[in-house]
Amino acid sequence: MPMSSVSAAKPTYPGVYVEELPSSTRTISTLTTSVTAFVGHTRRGPLNEPVRVTSFAEFERRFGGLGARSAVGYAVHQFFGNGGTVAVVVRVTKAGSGKAACVTLKSTEGHSDSDVLEVHAKEPGVWGNGLRVAVDHDTSCPDDTFNLRVHDARGAARESFTGLSMDPASGRHAPTVVNAGSRLIRVEAVGEGRPDPSGTVSKPFGHRLPDLAVDLTVKIGDVAREFTLYDPDSDGEAPCSVAELALLLERKLRALPDAPGKHAFAGTEVTVLGRRLQVVAGSTDPEDVVRFVGECANDLGLEASVNPPVFPLAGGEDGAAPGPRDLIGSEAAKTGIQALRQVADVNLLALPELAAYERTEDAVTVVSTAQRLCEERRIFLLVDAPATWVGVDTARAGIAAFDAVRGNHAGLYFPHLQLTDPLTGRLRAFPPCGAVAGVIARTDAERGVWKAPAGTEARLAGVHSLTVDLTDRETGLLNPLGVNCLRTFPLTGPTVWGARTLEGTDALDGEWKYVPVRRLALHVEESLRRGLQWVVFEPNDENLWQQIRLAASSYLHTLFRQGAFKGGTPREAYFVKCDSDTTTDEDIANGIVNVLVGIAPVRPAEFVIVKIQQTSGQFEL
Repeated sequence: MPMSSVSAAKPTYPGVYVEELPSSTRTISTLTTSVTAFVGHTRRGPLNEPVRVTSFAEFERRFGGLGARSAVGYAVHQFFGNGGTVAVVVRVTKAGSGKAACVTLKSTEGHSDSDVLEVHAKEPGVWGNGLRVAVDHDTSCPDDTFNLRVHDARGAARESFTGLSMDPASGRHAPTVVNAGSRLIRVEAVGEGRPDPSGTVSKPFGHRLPDLAVDLTVKIGDVAREFTLYDPDSDGEAPCSVAELALLLERKLRALPDAPGKHAFAGTEVTVLGRRLQVVAGSTDPEDVVRFVGECANDLGLEASVNPPVFPLAGGEDGAAPGPRDLIGSEAAKTGIQALRQVADVNLLALPELAAYERTEDAVTVVSTAQRLCEERRIFLLVDAPATWVGVDTARAGIAAFDAVRGNHAGLYFPHLQLTDPLTGRLRAFPPCGAVAGVIARTDAERGVWKAPAGTEARLAGVHSLTVDLTDRETGLLNPLGVNCLRTFPLTGPTVWGARTLEGTDALDGEWKYVPVRRLALHVEESLRRGLQWVVFEPNDENLWQQIRLAASSYLHTLFRQGAFKGGTPREAYFVKCDSDTTTDEDIANGIVNVLVGIAPVRPAEFVIVKIQQTSGQFEL
């Protein structure tokens, strides 16, 4: 921290004045290296919207978990199971497919019967058919406002919105409040008036209650029971208010025997709505409607409005799996993989559905577009071998289809994995991208982005076996073609045994041959790009160049000390040049400052050759 012996304030006594000044040194922070984006079909979730999740439990809440038709769900599960920590999921479906579940709530207030509020599931899919909504008027203004609760199929309350109004001028306007705060539903006002409450609602009682010593018959669903509403001999003093009547009626209904396995009577709730009563069965089965029958019930006005205990949403349909065009998406509309342009931190991209495409050409088309996006956004693409590669011969014959997309921002992995499907308990083949992404994340955390995510430490957790058991000779045929092989070894089990980019064939022999070298460069580029944002609009002179050199060198030296570069000294490991040689007078006139950075990455020891020499003679200890 710089210190100054000259105070900004006027000295008032002889002595030494010390003032703390803010540091002028700019630092460049290390960014994430293994945030993985998964794009494709999921059971639920917002369409074409990137959502960050940090555990599979969170993925289950937001996207519905595993699904037989969702390769993304299994890939995310394998990602977290192998050490992944942060994923970005983009749900994509076939264009025009899928439908959100819906229910229309009615109003009978004012002697009318009209639709007033449409409730839709937030996203398309059959998952919405399990949602239930309940309405009551138990608010501070029971004649004008209402409450809306959302339940799941098991009856558990998920969300609650209170004091809603149908008046657009109100600060509690139902569509505004619900649509902004709900993850499950959205609502749309389609008429005037507020929705009727759930359950059975009575007429308003007068200030003097009628004779309550009557026998009533109540039916919930198909079960009918008889009871005496008020018995002076056993119930004590008669109720004097609507609230006391509600307590009495609730106690009587809960005492009635239920059908086997049911909780409709035992969980009955009676709520006071101003001068009225609302009776709701203790069940979220829409068939459990409470009905009071007979002349005595009519006299008490217990059936002014009869509705189910909850209003079920229906009509939801899952979207079909996305095709190549759906995955590619639109850059203008930010759909498909183009939705990732909205996300700042994505380091890896997985498209697990490509492996199942019948036509390899379709998969290659998507890979081509994905690679262009990866080059622009500094992302590394994990490509799964097609499911049709069932052996070494089919892999060698099929790899030619990828010649058109042999870039250094992608790596191809073969073969597929055999895991126990949690949904069925049986072994099933899965594309490896999710598990490989998890291994990369684990390797980055333990060793660094410059360590090849392969070798004995790159064990594939939870994998039973591989669809193709490769030998050393077979690996030797595929490795020079830029195929990263997955192998099974006696001590380590299924393991990643390759770290080449798609450009990393022996024939091409490019400088970006290895995955860790390419990913380290991407990491350095993005860190410097963000860490030097402060340079914009600063005076373009030697003082600025010196600050740039200091900030960039400090960042690179930190990586050097961690083992990211080869060389015994910083001079051998990296350099930063920013001066009048890199930035000419013409550049200065055009507002340009040029920074030249060089790094010496550590290439992985892909081939370890052990030479053994036989000697004779005596050994001295």
